Amino acid sequence: METPIKNIPLNDIHVALSGKMVPFAGYNMPVRYSSDNEEHLCVRNGVGVFDVSHMGEFFVEGPQALALIQKVTSNDASKLVIGQAQYSCFPNEKGGIVDDLIVYKFEEEKYMLVVNASNIDKDWAWINQHNTMGAKLRNASDEFCLFAVQGPKAIEAVQSLTPVNLSEVKFYHFTVGEFAGVQDVIISGTGYTGAGGFEIYMKNADAEKVWNAIFEAGKDFDIKPIGLGARDTLRMEMGYCLYGNDITDETSPIEAGLGWITKFTKDFINSEALKKQREEGVSRKLVGFIMQERGIPRGHYPIVDAEGNDIGEVTSGTQSPSMGVGIGLGYVKTEFSKPGTAIYIQVRNKNLKAQVEKLPLFNR
Repeated sequence: METPIKNIPLNDIHVALSGKMVPFAGYNMPVRYSSDNEEHLCVRNGVGVFDVSHMGEFFVEGPQALALIQKVTSNDASKLVIGQAQYSCFPNEKGGIVDDLIVYKFEEEKYMLVVNASNIDKDWAWINQHNTMGAKLRNASDEFCLFAVQGPKAIEAVQSLTPVNLSEVKFYHFTVGEFAGVQDVIISGTGYTGAGGFEIYMKNADAEKVWNAIFEAGKDFDIKPIGLGARDTLRMEMGYCLYGNDITDETSPIEAGLGWITKFTKDFINSEALKKQREEGVSRKLVGFIMQERGIPRGHYPIVDAEGNDIGEVTSGTQSPSMGVGIGLGYVKTEFSKPGTAIYIQVRNKNLKAQVEKLPLFNR
């Protein structure tokens, strides 16, 4: 039996705004309102708002909360201070990744894990399976809405809505305060665009009030609603991984360039095998590349060398709205992973030249 597609709480508002609704990760989501290009540039240069209320939120509490998080995540959560967030992943037992996530520390014994919508059930089962120490778990995914207010004008657009000094909320830090007249809103200096801004979590009942207030306050800054299409092109320009494309149950964090969130100062699921990988090296690596010839790379296109030998595969690709060229991410044999290396993307039976580049692909 197929699971019915869920609506996010503000579904009707997105429909009224002419949002093109498509099924994504089990939810009807707005993919665009105007055009991907226009929405992308709105966020890069001004300010836009994504409704990403499909994301999952798990609370982990009690004296064993940190012990459980340390066991199931790759990063070292013991380094977090209250009010800080940390990017991490759940490694699986066979060298791949169950999901990537953000860990928020609210109190000494209270954390929130924000996970990908498509993996909510899988992640919930995974963390419960490994909760042998008796941490208190609560899946609050259906209770919260999440708006990402992103772009260089984000602070000035919404500062009038909160007594919190937004310019003092550092990157990957957060605070809980009043926002748009609503109490206990989580205001986080995180995002998936590389354009600056905030992610704002509130209870479903307050979502419409907060959404309307954001658009009222941002009117003078030409604030716009932004869909998943532009979210994808923005994150690709930054080289941010998308679960299901660039990282999966089959890709290791070491291969994916996520060694920086894989800390061997503690034991975690499959840490021995991953440590061995780090020491001995891996046979393939995730790289970012920029097309040197006209052509748009897409997921699953083959990557070849100058002689046409298969060396890898594109995992994400697009025409970059900011740069006006084709860009992408993909796995290649390690010897082809150095920035400056020439590689070729097979686009409709033609081998088009590209160059491996250091991330982010887009630099202001």
